[in-house]
Amino acid sequence: MSIRHGLLALLERGPRYGSQLRTEFESRTGSTWPLNVGQVYTTLARLERDGLVAPDGEDTAGHTLYAITDTGRTELRQWYERPVDRANPPRDELSIKLAMAVGAPGVDIRAVIQSQRHATIRAMQDYTRLKATALAAVESGRSGERDDVAWLLVLEQLIFQTEAEARWLDHCEARLVRLSLPADRRAAAPEPPQAAAENPAPTTARSRTARTRRA
Repeated sequence: MSIRHGLLALLERGPRYGSQLRTEFESRTGSTWPLNVGQVYTTLARLERDGLVAPDGEDTAGHTLYAITDTGRTELRQWYERPVDRANPPRDELSIKLAMAVGAPGVDIRAVIQSQRHATIRAMQDYTRLKATALAAVESGRSGERDDVAWLLVLEQLIFQTEAEARWLDHCEARLVRLSLPADRRAAAPEPPQAAAENPAPTTARSRTARTRRA
């Protein structure tokens, strides 16, 4: 659904053709979620079928242009206002891998966790370097383009996501260690630290800003 509504958001700025939409979508998101032209045109066909976009002539090069309709604008406004539904989370390969690794013959699940932790930390370091560059450009005034600000927000989301993944991997390892103990020792052992969502700490605007700057 994010591709569908992402294309509507781009079309709200004016008529576009397929490959132009692909380029602008990838520019806005820093190519984090690359699209192919076939995917774009398939989505446009569905949007046209649903009355959310309509053909709007051709440009000088002969590309078919698409424009958002009033119904499409209404759908886009509702998308902006509607919270993202977490009732059916997307499949996560790492979660599935660890779930399947539990008790699998010949698989050292702690080695799987350790390998993933190294990859996650490398990704976080890469995102942090990219963020430093993007933030310096935006704050210096050299770059005020909406695409640059959008890319900065995407990078920060990726940093927070990888930080959470690293904490979850630590939690998984601690949980497995505790479950490997004999029952009497397990009863005496402390529970692994819970996720922040289960025991949320008070968050102020200043603390949020400080965490963002540290990232």
